[in-house]
Amino acid sequence: MIKDKEQQLVSTKTVRASMSEYLAPGARSLKPSGIRRFFDLASGRKDIITLGVGEPDFVTPWHVRDACVSALEAGKTQYTSNAGMPELREAIGEYLHNRFAVDYDPANEILVTVGGSEAIDLALRALVEPGDEILIPEPCYITYSPITSLGGGIPVGIETFAKDQFKLKAEQLEASITPRSKVLILCYPSNPTGGIMTYEEWLPIARIVEKHDLIVISDEIYAELSYNGNHVSFASVPGMRDRTILVSGFSKAFAMTGWRMGYTCGHPELISAMLRIHQYTIMCAPTMGQVAALEALKNGLGEKDRMVESYNQRRRLMVKGLRDIGLDCFEPHGAFYVFPSVADTGLDSETFAERLLTEAGVAAVPGNVFGLGGEGHLRCSYATSVPQLNEALERIGAFVESVKKG
Repeated sequence: MIKDKEQQLVSTKTVRASMSEYLAPGARSLKPSGIRRFFDLASGRKDIITLGVGEPDFVTPWHVRDACVSALEAGKTQYTSNAGMPELREAIGEYLHNRFAVDYDPANEILVTVGGSEAIDLALRALVEPGDEILIPEPCYITYSPITSLGGGIPVGIETFAKDQFKLKAEQLEASITPRSKVLILCYPSNPTGGIMTYEEWLPIARIVEKHDLIVISDEIYAELSYNGNHVSFASVPGMRDRTILVSGFSKAFAMTGWRMGYTCGHPELISAMLRIHQYTIMCAPTMGQVAALEALKNGLGEKDRMVESYNQRRRLMVKGLRDIGLDCFEPHGAFYVFPSVADTGLDSETFAERLLTEAGVAAVPGNVFGLGGEGHLRCSYATSVPQLNEALERIGAFVESVKKG
């Protein structure tokens, strides 16, 4: 009798609850990455040309790798300061001053993080209260909205358009603001569009930020990948330094994606709050990675420039090639992506990308996964070799021709 009751109790519990019901609602409703889905579809196929990966095809320069090896050989395997090695923070401060005319005190305004993604997460966790509205120009990097929601915030997309080169317009920002608006997330140069913002274009945005008392998270991970003059940091606009949490890192410019080395800079009170969260969740960024990042800043700018010039050549190749195929493609001036329109084919983004993969063996990311304004477009990374890009363009051209013939 007792055994029967125990079995009945176990059976009742099994029926009443599945494992998913233990999850927090935010985690349960979190959708898988739309980018990763296409990587999974392409996995195992050797004939695939991948234009979907948002990382350099270059290997981290040898002297940077060697600095890491030397650190290991010297036994530098202990924790660093929670905020990061003092000499690395000093080098970051000097770099930002020299390259982008923004100044931060390494002692209390710079925090070394595990990639730029951790910095964005820290900033949102430090700022967002349940019900706060977070303004996000879209199409955008797919991380911003999900981690906003996980923190109880409400992501508010602001659609940008190809006719404006996907720039954020002041009137669009103003129209999206409500009394609950608290944070504006910016990403220029843009992933996925390659759009940029000039100093003159930042000025009206800055006036609105000040008028509505907003805090800005400025994701500038692609700052060095600018092809139409130097990148303009939003923090360099008058009055915006203390309102801006600048996020950047080493992944894109220095070909160090797998090292997961990033940093964030801002007002001491904001950075202090982010540091406290960082202390309890991460402790510190990996010591060997910090050594490598320091070497990249001290001696890697030459290699960085050569990589950027190579990207620039590929950028021109892709824009011309896509236009020759008949796909409308605005000229991106930053990052390493093109964002052509596929609307004239009569296919939506998802269908176009799936058929391009299965029928032509080219993996790219449908624009709709990047939010408002992305539908009808395709994100193609040109961070791959020129022969691969030429072959990809041939395959895309043949696929588009077959689609239009019906």
